[in-house]
Amino acid sequence: METEIRKYLNNPAELETLYRNNKVIFKRSFDILYPDFKGNPITDCWNERLNYESSELNWGSKNELVFVIIASIIAGLIAKIPAIFNVNEDYFYPRNIGFIVFPVLTIFFAWKNKLSIPKIGFIATATLLGLIFINSLPNVKQSDTLILSCIHLLLFLWSLLGIAFVGRETNDKHQRLAYLKYNGDLVVMTTLILIAGGIMSAVTVGLFGLIGIKIEDVYFQYVGVFGISAAPIVGTYLVQTNPQLVGKVSPVIAKIFSPLVLVMLVVYLVAMVYAGKNPYNDREFLLIFNALLIGVLAIIFFSIVETSKTTENVMAIWILLLLAIITLIVNGVALSAIIFRIAEMGITPNRAAVLGSNILILINLLLVTTKLVKVLAKKAKINDVGKTIASYLPVYFVWTIIITFIFPFIFSFK
Repeated sequence: METEIRKYLNNPAELETLYRNNKVIFKRSFDILYPDFKGNPITDCWNERLNYESSELNWGSKNELVFVIIASIIAGLIAKIPAIFNVNEDYFYPRNIGFIVFPVLTIFFAWKNKLSIPKIGFIATATLLGLIFINSLPNVKQSDTLILSCIHLLLFLWSLLGIAFVGRETNDKHQRLAYLKYNGDLVVMTTLILIAGGIMSAVTVGLFGLIGIKIEDVYFQYVGVFGISAAPIVGTYLVQTNPQLVGKVSPVIAKIFSPLVLVMLVVYLVAMVYAGKNPYNDREFLLIFNALLIGVLAIIFFSIVETSKTTENVMAIWILLLLAIITLIVNGVALSAIIFRIAEMGITPNRAAVLGSNILILINLLLVTTKLVKVLAKKAKINDVGKTIASYLPVYFVWTIIITFIFPFIFSFK
């Protein structure tokens, strides 16, 4: 899209055609290019047009609204499969929870971006393969590989959604970063929807309770399940049609939480030493330690994506660099602890998965930290940090494939 916008920059008719064919991708691509053409009357006019903030909520096209309604109903019906077909909930939900929302969102972006038939075929085949595989695994009560497959299948489906989101140009790093931003915006929007839904549910149940009618069970079994299933779908729709809703919230969250997380990490590491906690011998503590690592890594990525959209703020970059360095220390402790446990007690599916994940995160953090140092030394731009993150995303995709589909066979489904 960026190439086409450059090509037809002085052709109003072609620009209008590009815009009408895909308004969301056009706006993203134009926002990336605009700093290079600022001052040009045509681009200035388009910038005002694209970034005009209306006080009214945009409901998008009728077809999109119909799709969202149908998709929400389908997601709710998938979530109700155990009740409808008398399927064991303990069997169904761990294996299939990702199929409640991810496939319908993937279809939405595949339709919006007009993906080619081969790419649609790849996504559909991969999704179907995941569905068949995860439900074919032995139903064993104690199976580490089953748990790992179920967890990483969610990341696998998330990656397929990303492929649909970026559109035809899978290698477009700007689109990959836009996907990360979409995830951050979606978390904010979905959280708001769930909070509003929770308040409405409490009021509804309370009002019926006042007249002596108890609707809690029926309400949460149907309205609650359908509402929770629909929340990320409706959130996606609102984020796509009304980017201004959270467009200013996400950067503020990034600016606030980056320094707070940095302080929290430093205090936590000091407190860990003071309390005498040892991740080398405490398995539960090591798991929490790794969960903390992944959470902080996500915050770093989200903050970099938001920072790269604005002018380079030296203080913000310093905070990100210090956060990356502290996270490297946390990663080093976690990595050394898992290596120690493997040397002492042998290899297991969980230890192998954690070891591989920590190594991948370590490499990613080193690349990001190196690039941030270059940004402060004026040898690179903050956008280059984002490109580094975007380039590394396929590595995580490959790792999710290995853990989801190959680990069960390597470790004999144990």
